[in-house]
Amino acid sequence: MEQRHWHENYDYFVPTTMRYPRIPASELLLRSAHLRPDKTAIHFYGTEISFSELRDLVLRAANALNTMGVKKGDRVGLHLPNTPQYIIAYYATLSLGAIAVSINPTYTTTELKKIIQLTEPGTLITSELTMPYVRPLQEEMEIPRLVVTAVSDFIAGMPQSSHESLKLEKEWIHFSKLLEPENARVPKVEIRPEDPAIIMFTGGTTGIPKGAVLTHANIVAAVHQAFVWANDPQLLAPEKSSSLAVLPFFHIYGHIICLNLGIFAGHTLIVIPRFELEEFMGMIEKFEEISFMGVVPTLLNAIFNHPRAQSLGLDRKFKLVNSGGAPCPTGLLNQIRDNGVFLQEGWGMTETTSLGVGNPMYGPKKPGSIGVPFIDADIKLVDVNDGVTEVKSGEPGELIMKGPTVMKGYWNNPDETANHIRDGWLYTGDIATMDEDGYLYIVDRKKDMVIAGGYNIYPRDIDEVLHQFPKVAEAIAVGIPHDYRGETIKAYVVLKEGKTATEEEIIDFCKEHLASYKVPKMVEFRKDLPKSAVGKLLRKALRDEEMEKKKD
Repeated sequence: MEQRHWHENYDYFVPTTMRYPRIPASELLLRSAHLRPDKTAIHFYGTEISFSELRDLVLRAANALNTMGVKKGDRVGLHLPNTPQYIIAYYATLSLGAIAVSINPTYTTTELKKIIQLTEPGTLITSELTMPYVRPLQEEMEIPRLVVTAVSDFIAGMPQSSHESLKLEKEWIHFSKLLEPENARVPKVEIRPEDPAIIMFTGGTTGIPKGAVLTHANIVAAVHQAFVWANDPQLLAPEKSSSLAVLPFFHIYGHIICLNLGIFAGHTLIVIPRFELEEFMGMIEKFEEISFMGVVPTLLNAIFNHPRAQSLGLDRKFKLVNSGGAPCPTGLLNQIRDNGVFLQEGWGMTETTSLGVGNPMYGPKKPGSIGVPFIDADIKLVDVNDGVTEVKSGEPGELIMKGPTVMKGYWNNPDETANHIRDGWLYTGDIATMDEDGYLYIVDRKKDMVIAGGYNIYPRDIDEVLHQFPKVAEAIAVGIPHDYRGETIKAYVVLKEGKTATEEEIIDFCKEHLASYKVPKMVEFRKDLPKSAVGKLLRKALRDEEMEKKKD
């Protein structure tokens, strides 16, 4: 890659370009099993599985699936929360050259049906928690192989066959059957870097999300880039390093930064099936030190503003915290850094295998900036209307990207693929500005931009101000229909426990910090706000609510 002006801000140990191993993504695990066979790879509610044991379980599962008929190119649905079973099934699928289909386990039968129709998996691996959704689906459409596990199976050691306790149909397969074969040899399958490895669904609140096809090369490149970007051996010493895997593996951020990076780096993965705040705070108390934690801003806010945060010594507990998935309010970033926690913020998306932009470990961290483009990522900001003309430094434009982590395309959706990838450039839909040093600042999503009275308004500007109000715990601004202005701004606010405020207070505070045309005209107080499976605030869900009200 040619030299770019943002390369000057890379840390001294970060190269501007890399050569990536031409290996299947499943070999990310084999490397760690070879280097650290006896180290704990998975910690799951007290149960520990070493890297050599994990390798053995993965290869046995791969050979069992192969015996059942799974072959290269077949789709295997992973319909599981964060568990050892997800990790085993994922790497087993990739070892065969089959394609993992990562499915949100909270999907209803209707949502699940559309995913199955789109990807046609020959095998679906699910759990007892999702059986109410899977049973009616199985009655309606054929899934040749259905493998079922209990989420708690590995808590008491190796899972045992239990058709009775799980009330499985006779033809259904208990997960323990995948682990029975003595054959733990690496399957003899030719897997090329450009072969699809996983179909990862993009976020969506209505309809069916698009399935981004990520190749083995995409995953290997993303993991190596992330590893090198934060490769300070004193900070993340592999002998005792650990990673808190609280973000769901079915989401791209948790999948790459928690699961694949953690396995490749030789971290002990502390696996958490779901985020429940009080349980989470009690869990981290048991660990003297946690090397790495990836979170989204809403989780970050809940964790570091918890009443027990200070007594737990979070500044000493976490070596490195990474925030992504959504822009983090500047006030929250400053609060955490002021408390002594080493925190990075970055930007990425499903279509870029989670990576794209990040703050250097030790380089400048500019307020409000997500950092500079990652290794081998070429980025431009173009006019939001014509999609071609590059904007001047400091002006907002749509962020477009080229690089080894850009997806292959959308599964069975050539029209959407052509719409988002043009001349090799991925059109992200994010609006950003770039300063003279190459630091990027996300302004908003292109589709979230509000046009009110002829003014372009970016709701994130308003979000930042709302979070500065001392009584606010969470807040988000939304553009809603307005007869005269076209659209106007409404703020949705969750107050801190025990605090009270009025609509007038919030609006007056915004008037002090925003141009008049950006000030919210309405404020609605709520006990909570709609969030995605990873805790990302869903602006679109609130806008959809308002659109439904408008119809009535």
